[in-house]
Amino acid sequence: MNYRSKLESESIDALFDAILKLKDREQCYRFFEDLCSISELQAMAQRLDVAYMLADNVTYAEIAQQTGVSTATISRINRCLKYGAGGYSLVVKVNDCDKANK
Repeated sequence: MNYRSKLESESIDALFDAILKLKDREQCYRFFEDLCSISELQAMAQRLDVAYMLADNVTYAEIAQQTGVSTATISRINRCLKYGAGGYSLVVKVNDCDKANK
């Protein structure tokens, strides 16, 4: 099954193609430091942290306390995990497998 995003465009395709060219964490840091503001990058990392915590069944209250993220944002991420495009789940599942193999 091929996924078709509602956001698909030539510009976004070019962005994703650029990201796929990155070979290691150092290159990711270099690219994303140039592409994003510090707060944008931190916000994305924080959302991913929340997704991991939700996958581990941590409560909204605990997540909000530990991360400082609003419950509205936590709820949005939870909705994405349950009903979204499956992007968070792709990454969370990969990390779960990685943790199990360590």
